[in-house]
Amino acid sequence: MAISRTLVFGQGKGGVGKTTLTTNVGGLAAAAGLKVLIVDLDQQGNVARDLGFEPDSGDRLMSALVTGAPLPILRDVRPGLDVVPGGPAVGDIAGLFQARAQRGGGDLADQLEKSLAAIAGDYSLIVIDTPPGDRIIVEAALTVASAVVIPTRMDEASIDGVSRLAERFVAVSGRNPQLRLAGVVLFAINSRTTRLERDVRAALGQILGDAAPVFDTRIRHLDSAAADARRRGLLVHELEQAGVGDRAAILKALKSGEKPQNGLYARDTSGLASDFESLTRELLSKLAEIEQETMVAS
Repeated sequence: MAISRTLVFGQGKGGVGKTTLTTNVGGLAAAAGLKVLIVDLDQQGNVARDLGFEPDSGDRLMSALVTGAPLPILRDVRPGLDVVPGGPAVGDIAGLFQARAQRGGGDLADQLEKSLAAIAGDYSLIVIDTPPGDRIIVEAALTVASAVVIPTRMDEASIDGVSRLAERFVAVSGRNPQLRLAGVVLFAINSRTTRLERDVRAALGQILGDAAPVFDTRIRHLDSAAADARRRGLLVHELEQAGVGDRAAILKALKSGEKPQNGLYARDTSGLASDFESLTRELLSKLAEIEQETMVAS
């Protein structure tokens, strides 16, 4: 059931960077010339905040999946970047499909595969953001994906979340034997990570029976940039240009004797932007490897 070049960001714990990675990787891939679709399967709907469009109720996505209607796609949220928005109603999807499956109907994975297969040819990359705790939604996303990326922070709860996602990975392997673990992203890192890497590899190794690939690129910790991005509806690589505009506006206000407007919290986001750019290159390269391996195996 795997759909080629469909990537899931998943974790068993919230607040570990799934949505931030989804939007920034998707946005950078689109800026590099790929045609990208982001699918927000989280009832929080925070993809809207990251990309600066009006939050959605999720009703259109829920209706499309339940009825088999075309997915509700917001076109050109950025050049080359389309979005299927999530929202609160997405939280009802799991219960509806669980009831349907009990009556002998198709499950959510079946319908998600049909919905994405109908439009997959229009995109070079599909990126799916998943909720932390909804087993039915997460497993449906993994069932249709070709690869999964697991972000983690440095706390023990995040390591436990890695283990829960690994269990979901194993649970769908029979239905989607093509699914690959692209790797683990160390997110919001501000200190040495040797022990964290060891603990992540051990947690995944216990469940998957293999060494866990960890991406070379770490996403550094910068709360001020995270606050700016959500407040402005901008991706990290867009903040630097916004900062240039803010500084010009401040200078203009000072010269005219007016009170400057509040600008960005972060003074320099270039390092963080570089992290996301490096990770996107690394991830796209890994996806190409997975696609080649899948073609050879088939």
